[in-house]
Amino acid sequence: MIKKEQNKKNQEEKTSSKEQKKNTGRQPLAHTVGRRKTAVARIWLRRGTGKIIVNNKDYTEYFDTNVSILSAATPFRICPVGTNYNVQANVRGGGKKAQADAIKLGIARALVKLDVNLRAVFRKYKLLTVDSRQVERKKYGQRGARRKFQFVKR
Repeated sequence: MIKKEQNKKNQEEKTSSKEQKKNTGRQPLAHTVGRRKTAVARIWLRRGTGKIIVNNKDYTEYFDTNVSILSAATPFRICPVGTNYNVQANVRGGGKKAQADAIKLGIARALVKLDVNLRAVFRKYKLLTVDSRQVERKKYGQRGARRKFQFVKR
C-alpha cells in the first residue's frame, strides 16, 4: 500500500514539474503557415522585441536583397504592435523572393490571430491575400509552357 501511494506521489510530482516547465518556457502565442509559389513558411510568434529569425539566422543575414528583407518585415512596418513579438520562421522550397513573401503572409496571419482588429489594416495593404500563381508546366511538342518551336515554311 505504501509503495503504491509513493508511486502516485512521484508521478504527480513528475507531471506537475513537466507542466511548470511548459508554462515557464517561451510558449508560442500563435502558429501559422504562409505560402507563395512552392515556398512554405511555418511561423511561430512569441513575446519579444521584434526579432525575425528565419531558419535559425537573422532575416537580414538570410535574405540577400533589400527587396526581400523589406518584404519579409512588411507586417511589422505597417503595424507597430508587431514589434512586441519575436518571429521564428522555418522556410522550405522556392526562391528567396517567394520565401520572403511566404513569411510576410505568415506573420500577417499570426498577428491577426492575436488581434482581430488588425484584419482591416492588413486587408487594406493586401497582406492577407494569397498570391496563388504557380509556374505553368512545359507542354510536349513545344519549347516551353506557351512558346512553340520556330515554324519553317520551306
